[in-house]
Amino acid sequence: MLAYYFNLALRSFKRNKVLTALMVLAIALGIGASMTTLTVFHVLSGDPIPDKSDRLFYVQMDPLPMAEYTPGEEPPLQLTRFDAEKLLQEKRGKRQAMMSAGSVAIEPDTPGLTPFMLQGRFTSADFFPMFEVPFAYGQAWTGADDQAHARVAVISNELSQKLFGNADPTGRTLQLGSTAFRVVGVVSDWNPNPRFYDLTNNQYSGDPEEIYVPFSTTRDLNLSPSGNMSCWGDAGDDMAAINAPCIWIQYWVELGSAAQAADYRAYLSNYSDQQRAAGRFQSPTNVRLSDVMTWLDHNQVVPSDVRLQAWLALGFLGVCLLNTVGLLLAKFLRRGGEIGVRRALGASRGEIFLQCLVEAGTVGLAGGVLGLALAMLGLWAVRHQPTNYAALAHMDAPMLLITFVLAIASSLVAGLLPAWRAMQVTPAIQLKSQ
Repeated sequence: MLAYYFNLALRSFKRNKVLTALMVLAIALGIGASMTTLTVFHVLSGDPIPDKSDRLFYVQMDPLPMAEYTPGEEPPLQLTRFDAEKLLQEKRGKRQAMMSAGSVAIEPDTPGLTPFMLQGRFTSADFFPMFEVPFAYGQAWTGADDQAHARVAVISNELSQKLFGNADPTGRTLQLGSTAFRVVGVVSDWNPNPRFYDLTNNQYSGDPEEIYVPFSTTRDLNLSPSGNMSCWGDAGDDMAAINAPCIWIQYWVELGSAAQAADYRAYLSNYSDQQRAAGRFQSPTNVRLSDVMTWLDHNQVVPSDVRLQAWLALGFLGVCLLNTVGLLLAKFLRRGGEIGVRRALGASRGEIFLQCLVEAGTVGLAGGVLGLALAMLGLWAVRHQPTNYAALAHMDAPMLLITFVLAIASSLVAGLLPAWRAMQVTPAIQLKSQ
C-alpha cells in the first residue's frame, strides 16, 4: 500500500511541478542551513576520548600571591613546574602526566635535508597510555626513562617517513640540536581535535605534534617550551626553573572511579594547605579537578557563535516548515474532488491521511537530497573561513543519516495538519459539486 501511495505522490508531483518545486526548495533550504551548522556543532562538541573521558581529570590549583587573589575566581589553568613534579613523584592516581608544548631543532642525517624546527611535546611516560596514543612501531618510553633523564624520543609517522623512509626507525638515532636521541616509538595517525590535553595553545590544530621527549630530559638540555607562561614576582633569568614563580605546565591524572576522584580532590586540598604552611602558597585553598567534557565546556571549546548559529538555523528550518504547511494545505485541498471520489469508493479517512503523509514524506526525501547538496556547499564555505576549526567542517556518516531523517521527519510534521484537513473532506459535498 505504501508503494502505491508513493507512486501516487510521484504522479501528483508531475501534475503540480511548480508547487512541488517550491515545497522541495523550502525543505532543502531549511535542511541545508540546519545541517551545515549542526555538523559544525557536532564536530566541535564531540567527546575526543569516549572510552575514558570520565576517568581523565585535569588538575588546577592556585599558587598566586594574595595580591592577585579574587574570591570565587577559578584557579589558574596551569601549574608551576615545582607543583607538577611533586604531584608526579607522589603518584596518587592510576596514571599521571605533566606536559608542555615545546620547540626542538632537528639536525637530519638524510642527504638533501637542512636543519629545521619542529613543534613537539615535553611530557612524561604515562602520557601515551593515558590518552590511548596508537603506535605504528615501537612503544613509549618508561617511567624509569623519566627518572634517568634518558635521551629517548617518540616521533610521528610523518617525521619518521621524512627522516627514515618506510623502515622501522626504532633504535635509530635522531639529532636534536647537539644531542643524540634514540627513537623508541613511532606514533600512528593521531591528532585529536580539539587538542583536549592542552587547551592553552591552539585548540583545533590542523597538524599533529611530531616529536615527544621526556620532560625531565628537556630541562637538562634547556629545550625551549613554547606554551603559555605566566610569572609573578622575581622569576629570574630562567622562567622554566623548578622554583621559578611561573605557571606553564598542564597536568592530567587518570582515576578509576568517582570515589577515587573525591579522594584525589581531597589530596589536592591537603597539598595546597601544606604548601601554604610552607610559605609557597598565599591564597586560600582553591583546587579544581575536571573530567574531559567538563574541561572542554569550561574552556568554551564550542564557540558561542557556533551555538547561536545552530539555533538560528533551526529557527530558519521552522520558518521553512511553516511555508511548507501552507503549500501542502493548498495542494491537498485543491484535490478535494479526487479525495471525495476515493472516499465514495470506500477509502477510509485513515487511508486518506496516510496517503497525504506519504506524499509529504516524499517531498521531504527530495528536499533532503537537495538539502544535503546545500549542506555540503555550506561546509565547503565554512572550511574557507579564517577560523581555527574550519578544517574540521566535514560531514560524517551519522550526520549524513541525520540529514535525511530530519528532512523526512520535518516534512511529515509539516504534513500533519494538511493531511488531517484532507481526510475531513465530505464525499457527498465534493461529488455534488462535480
